[in-house]
Amino acid sequence: MSRDLIIFGTSDFAQLAQFYFSRFTDYRVIAYTVDADFMPESKEAFGLPVVAFEEVQDHFPPDDHDMFVAVTYLKLAQLRRDKFNAAKEKGYSLASYVSERATVLNDGAIGENCFIFEDNTIQPFVTIGDNVYLWSGNHIGHHSTIGDHSCVTSHVVVSGHVAIGERCFLGVNATLRDNVTIGDECVIGAGALILSDAEAGGVYVPAETERSRVPSRRLRSL
Repeated sequence: MSRDLIIFGTSDFAQLAQFYFSRFTDYRVIAYTVDADFMPESKEAFGLPVVAFEEVQDHFPPDDHDMFVAVTYLKLAQLRRDKFNAAKEKGYSLASYVSERATVLNDGAIGENCFIFEDNTIQPFVTIGDNVYLWSGNHIGHHSTIGDHSCVTSHVVVSGHVAIGERCFLGVNATLRDNVTIGDECVIGAGALILSDAEAGGVYVPAETERSRVPSRRLRSL
């Protein structure tokens, strides 16, 4: 049975959420909501009405509507966590999107307000918490866990028996070996290689590739 959906936020990610929910699920996206201080003058976004979050339940009661919080990874996902909790306090059920083009073998152990893009591989016995985003093309190995409010970007390899804490960020092409633990609020930068446990609050950023002293016009092999 189809159900109406309200999306919190008006960012690019909110527009992506509208696209995916509308095209690939039974949800009908009918409106957006943001904090009153951020209401657009037009009171519209992407062709749909925008209402203040403070009064969203008056326009779209939680008995008849679900919500998705489309907030990206700002301030270690603090805003996303806070709006997740605020929507729950208002009585909303929070929708998750799991792409049919993802390989999902963990028997649905995926929390609320999650967004799993296409081409992810989620192996058996993986547990994914609430409010977790997996962008395209990740491998999540068997018996691993991803804590609430975390974000895994693209082409990340999480090996087996990895424990990722809450409010973590994993950048593109990061690799985590098996049996490591990533503490809460860790930032794992693009291309990082994690071979041992990462303490909570850590930032792990590999060195950027340096420019060669030889200019491109002098390369003989190209």
